[in-house]
Amino acid sequence: MSVKNYIKRHHHLTLSVGDAQEDYDFHTKVLGLKSIKKTALYDGEEPILHLYYGNETGDPGRLITCFPMRRSGRRARKGSGQICTISLSIAEDAIGFWEKRLKERGIAATLQERFGERLLAFNHPCGIEYELVASVNDGRSPYSNGSFPMEYGIRGTHGIAVSVRDGENSDEFMQSGWNGRNRQTDGAYFRYDVGDGGSGALVDFRIQPDLSQGSWKYGEGVPHHVAFEVDDLAIQRNVKSLLEGLGYTDVSDVKDRGYFDSIYVRTPGGALFEATVSKPQGFCVDEPFEKLGQSMQVPPFFANRRDELLSRLEPLKY
Repeated sequence: MSVKNYIKRHHHLTLSVGDAQEDYDFHTKVLGLKSIKKTALYDGEEPILHLYYGNETGDPGRLITCFPMRRSGRRARKGSGQICTISLSIAEDAIGFWEKRLKERGIAATLQERFGERLLAFNHPCGIEYELVASVNDGRSPYSNGSFPMEYGIRGTHGIAVSVRDGENSDEFMQSGWNGRNRQTDGAYFRYDVGDGGSGALVDFRIQPDLSQGSWKYGEGVPHHVAFEVDDLAIQRNVKSLLEGLGYTDVSDVKDRGYFDSIYVRTPGGALFEATVSKPQGFCVDEPFEKLGQSMQVPPFFANRRDELLSRLEPLKY
């Protein structure tokens, strides 16, 4: 089976961040995103907050999700074999606005260029590398939660970069197992499109041969995984079969994440990729559209521990 065009685009980017309030303020008050969902991590017995940010309706390709880890005391080790950078798309004429906005909020940003695109590079408060990329051919509407003019808003994910020691195995995985094509290079980076390509469907690899291996656990300070959209559960099963048939046997069974169903694969370079199918109701599974992100939603398997869970999760002011 070929996965040509089965891997569509990014669905969401998931990060292990630091303090919950710090993260919430960064994404909503600085980047102007909407709080889509406040819930808890679905894995393990210990409750950990899970925060979702995006546009008005929480569309795939517009989502950043975060696990605040500081209260747990668990820190990650940055290094090779991880997603090292997340990039978000803005309009070409929005660079100046964002350069000023970040500076006013005490966030140092540098103007750079890669693959012919102008970008602002800066850090999340916990140290994760962020970029705002002036993307030329992104037809998605920008979003602002009202804290600045809509035309300057973030249009969604642009790309991710994975740090690897060499590119050979990652190249084979992307081309044979993950719908990657149109390889380009720029210095230490090489890039692939998935799906229809363009902003929101880009995967970069950054060659860093002398960088030590990073950690893969939940821990503050690194992206945890990137999810890619596939159309339905049948295609998701076929992607799993294809990967396992190619020898990539570290593929999970389907996991119900409440708002979508997911399989995960540990890629040869070390980064964790996910193939995701959204549920028909999306984020309205447990609350109406008008109230998205306004209150804590407890995962079903924690329902009998609701009071305990809420007492142990970090409080948020919003």
